[in-house]
Amino acid sequence: MEYDDDNPAHSIDGKVVGIDLGIKDFAITNDGKKTSKYANPKHLVKYEKKLAKKQRIAARKKKGSNSRKKAMKTVAKVYERVSNVRQDFLHKLSRKIVDSNQVVVVENLNIKGMVRNHKLAKAISDSGWGTFTNFLSYKCEKEGKVLLEIDRWFPSSKTCSNCHYQIKELLLDVRAWTCPSCGTYHDRDGNAAKNIRAEGIRMLSSSGTGEVNASGEKVRPRLGHPSKLRHSSEKLEAPTSA
Repeated sequence: MEYDDDNPAHSIDGKVVGIDLGIKDFAITNDGKKTSKYANPKHLVKYEKKLAKKQRIAARKKKGSNSRKKAMKTVAKVYERVSNVRQDFLHKLSRKIVDSNQVVVVENLNIKGMVRNHKLAKAISDSGWGTFTNFLSYKCEKEGKVLLEIDRWFPSSKTCSNCHYQIKELLLDVRAWTCPSCGTYHDRDGNAAKNIRAEGIRMLSSSGTGEVNASGEKVRPRLGHPSKLRHSSEKLEAPTSA
């Protein structure tokens, strides 16, 4: 059982990390000093051949027969295995990030809208971004830490983290670019993680919650639509679908 008093008071006195979620690399983090990349395990891809074989076997069985029911259970076990290894990865990574930081900043992604892109739907669903954010949320809440969600329209990838110049367009297949204003060369995802972190710091400063350890850093002005400070979170872990 959980009681409201079980969770400690929230504090922002500590390290701030910005997280950019992706497909090639599952998560790209920046804590103000270092940018780290965590590869996407692509769990479903690893089991695709095995899953396809089991599904073919089940399809050849007579409908309504015991052998078909048995074959379908085998298919379900493969899906369950994919779900379990995915959640294990998400739990371990979210734990590592929460243990190392006091404030975690992520984008409030429109995952339902993104999966409408048929070319990316499978990869996005397999990544489990929503579940990962949920895991970060309840872990932060239980330890008195803070999860910030910045607006999904915030131009984290298209803004130079050095001079704050914003380019008009950046196609998905462009993984690196050079700022036409200051000449800084950017890795797309690393630059996005820096900007997400900086926006989180700006939110904390403008919300009147006080200064963070990153005080003194240059925090750029707000760009895009308003962002959101997340005070509460889901306490139950959302199941992932294979």
